[in-house]
Amino acid sequence: MKIIYLHQYFNTPKMSGGTRSYEMARRMVAAGHEVHMVTSYRESEAPKKGWFQTDEAGIQVYWYPVPYSNHMGFFQRVKAFFAFALAARKKAVELDGDLIFATSTPLTIALPAVPASRKKKIPLIFEVRDLWPEMPVAVGALKNPLLRFVAHKLEHWAYHNSQAVIALSPGMKEGVVRTGFPADRVAVIPNSSDNTEFQFDAEAASRFRAAREWLGDKPLLVYTGTFGPTNGVGYMVPIAQELLASNSDIRILLVGDGAEKAKIKKQAKQAGVFGENFFIEEKLPKREIPALLSAATMASALFIDLPEMRPNSANKFFDALASGTPIMLNYGGWMHDLVIANGCGLSMWQQSPENVAAELDVKMHDSDWLEEAGRAARQLAEKSFDRDKLADQLMNVLQAVKDRQPDKAVEIAPGDYS
Repeated sequence: MKIIYLHQYFNTPKMSGGTRSYEMARRMVAAGHEVHMVTSYRESEAPKKGWFQTDEAGIQVYWYPVPYSNHMGFFQRVKAFFAFALAARKKAVELDGDLIFATSTPLTIALPAVPASRKKKIPLIFEVRDLWPEMPVAVGALKNPLLRFVAHKLEHWAYHNSQAVIALSPGMKEGVVRTGFPADRVAVIPNSSDNTEFQFDAEAASRFRAAREWLGDKPLLVYTGTFGPTNGVGYMVPIAQELLASNSDIRILLVGDGAEKAKIKKQAKQAGVFGENFFIEEKLPKREIPALLSAATMASALFIDLPEMRPNSANKFFDALASGTPIMLNYGGWMHDLVIANGCGLSMWQQSPENVAAELDVKMHDSDWLEEAGRAARQLAEKSFDRDKLADQLMNVLQAVKDRQPDKAVEIAPGDYS
């Protein structure tokens, strides 16, 4: 197949952030498919003006400069979404392909995808990474009634102009089906575990710890990712306070960037934990995350407690599983259920900082529990979320759509993880 793949925020392993599209696309290439990735170049200084092309592991990547960062306000982001959508529509029409595969976020990726699909008379498969606009509405970023109306219309238009939809969790599938889209044409293919790249590496762990005088051989709880309003990473500050007050030797390390980073740092200083048992470091390229997780005693995935957040499919969760690192969650939903059912970590949903700190202090000093939870995490990664298996499912869905059999999507990837 010749696949025109639209993803505004495509990353390679040399970049920070999720690499789902890179990992899926390079497997498509390895399977003999031709992949043309249409994306944006987000750094403020672009190597060229206008479109430029690179080869990434056999993926033909077309970059269009549109500066973007997590520090931007909502309307700055929307402006970036539309700037890319306009340019991407022209590029997608220029390319030859058998089908278009468009992945959100943002949902505005539909603006180039649907017209290109119609003009070229080739099918569109749409991938839903977040239930949008439910998310910005829930956090108060999209308050204007007219904008909400338009956003919901865009959501409906995107799904109902697609031959099949890929949802990244069972809850996201429910959201798609609520719009009236046929359930048998929705496949559930979550974010995945890169089980080869993220295997535990004792040497990398030793180097990581040796480079930090404050760490040594103390238990380490890590968070890596975005410091955004929906992530609620400030959750860790009162936990650090409780741990410090109880003389626990646990260290907390947050790695990443985002709009709330300075605020969280200030909170930690005011609480008296910054530089004591609470540390913040700059974001890392994806290829350096395995060393961080190898050094960690426990990883964490954090979100504010809203129902709209619970269907999320956070990369950090699957990275932790792949590395055999027990995971701590602070939210409900399908991942909460997975952690409890598989015994691969702690689900501290709606628990007080005192209770969370006390439970962490017990479990992070229990070598038997850590070993068993880590083993369970790795087993879950291999059984249900191996990237190779899920990439095969994705390619099978694309082939089914090309063969005009989109209703096979649910058979290929039903999303049953019970």
